[in-house]
Amino acid sequence: MLGAAVAFCLLLGWLAYRTLFAVTLDNERRLAAQRLDAFALSLEATLSRHESLPGLLALDPSLAAVLGEPDSPLRIAAANAYLEAAQQGANVAVTFLIDAQGKTVAASNWRLPRSFVGHNYAFRPYFRDALANGLGRFYGVGVTTGEPGYFLAAPVREQGRVLGVIVLKVGLESMEQALANAGDTLLLADADGVVFLSSDRQLRYRALAPLGDAVKARLAETQQYGMQHITPLADQPLMLAATQPVRLALSGEAPRERLIHARPVGHSGWQVVQLGDPGEARATALGAAAAVAFAAAFTLGLAAHFRHRARRRDELRRVYAELENRIAERTADLTEQIAALESTKAILRETRDAAVQAGKLATLGQMSAGISHELNQPLAALQTFADNASALLARGRYEEVAENLQMISELVDRTGRIVRQLKTFARKEAPTPQAVTVASAIEHALMIVEPRRREIVAHIVVEPQSAALLVIAEAGRLEQILVNLLRNGLDAMAGQTEPVLEVTARREGSVVSMAVRDHGAGLSDEARNHLFEPFYTTKPAGEGLGLGLALSLTIAESYGGTLSAHNAPDGGAVFVLTLPTAGDPNASSDT
Repeated sequence: MLGAAVAFCLLLGWLAYRTLFAVTLDNERRLAAQRLDAFALSLEATLSRHESLPGLLALDPSLAAVLGEPDSPLRIAAANAYLEAAQQGANVAVTFLIDAQGKTVAASNWRLPRSFVGHNYAFRPYFRDALANGLGRFYGVGVTTGEPGYFLAAPVREQGRVLGVIVLKVGLESMEQALANAGDTLLLADADGVVFLSSDRQLRYRALAPLGDAVKARLAETQQYGMQHITPLADQPLMLAATQPVRLALSGEAPRERLIHARPVGHSGWQVVQLGDPGEARATALGAAAAVAFAAAFTLGLAAHFRHRARRRDELRRVYAELENRIAERTADLTEQIAALESTKAILRETRDAAVQAGKLATLGQMSAGISHELNQPLAALQTFADNASALLARGRYEEVAENLQMISELVDRTGRIVRQLKTFARKEAPTPQAVTVASAIEHALMIVEPRRREIVAHIVVEPQSAALLVIAEAGRLEQILVNLLRNGLDAMAGQTEPVLEVTARREGSVVSMAVRDHGAGLSDEARNHLFEPFYTTKPAGEGLGLGLALSLTIAESYGGTLSAHNAPDGGAVFVLTLPTAGDPNASSDT
């Protein structure tokens, strides 16, 4: 069965190859015919453009005059000047005048060393044809210059009597250049089959077929191709009427297939011949045949596949049913796992928010003594000023009463600001990050840690901040991070005589970097390794749970930021908080 299918595909491919090769050759023949027609029309136009020119030049009286008086220097000079002007005006290679015996009397190249003047060209066919038929056409190599060209000749008459012949020579270099640019090998052969123009100069002066003795004798007599030895172009005569590729061995190359196309051109029996390469056509046909064979093989394979599929359809249905059941079971399991995961995430979010809120409250609890002192001072002052106001009012000292009331108002405002800031800090916020002013967050954090600063008599240096310095965060949680960092820095310097805490903030590209630096003992290697772990603390028992930095890191990372710590080169610890900027990242980084 398999062998029969392979044989069928090969047979189909062979038939496709034969058919497509024949079709491709027909297309090549049509294209070659069009190319040869175009070249033939161009060549005929070039040749015919000058055919009437010899007859027109022969009408000039100076030519008949010099033929009548061939020894007159004035007549010869006039004829030379006329022929030179005609050659330049007609843009031909040369023009010259021959008397009835074939001797050149005047020529356009009379000034040149190889002038035609004085040479006898009676043996040339164009001379004899002009005397006999009125127009001579001839292509050949110049016997004087050795340069090939197309000769046109016409008789010079006076009162019906032929006095001589005027000849012009046309160069065909442009036609040979056109042959060279054609792509395929193009030949232009004369009526005897001798190639005189070719796209390959090595093929010039070769014959399409072996020449007969009579032709060789005539070529030797007329010196049409000078002293060139005419040899056959190939090992066998070119079959100009062949419709199939012919295997030829041209001069100097190995045998190869050629497509031969030929077309007659001009009035002298010339032929233009194209030697094409059938390799591309054969390759195209072979590729198409291979495609047909593979398509047939694919079709047969597809048919076998469908047949096999029909046999296995019931089994596949059973397998599909089992897979669907397994997928349904797995989908149910995944749905339960996803629901559990979402529940876990919700619990984690709630736990994290609760931990953050607890951290705030723990911070306030640790600072409760200082906050109470911060509130008791204005409350005690309020009591004092109120008592003084009552006494002064009884004595009628109203101006002093007004001053006491003004002081009472300022103390109430101060107490209100402290209470409002504490309420804002302790409030539980919804996670809605937005643009937060860095300067405002630092100011509020400093207000909250103010009791602790007074307690240790510390000096906090805050670098001035621009109101345009913004970050993406939540105001309360950003203040919570800053409070933790400020309080830790103050605690690290407790007991020093002049503790100083430095706070800076600046934009660095697309982030804002906030740094809190203390001048304490710095961080040990163990502390740096465990600094942000929950419940790790270096403070004495009862002064901290070890959650402040862990919560601060969680908050910073939730905004896409970072929190890190390192020791300063000259002592003390530096905590660096980075958050995404809410302003133009291309703006200046100056604070």
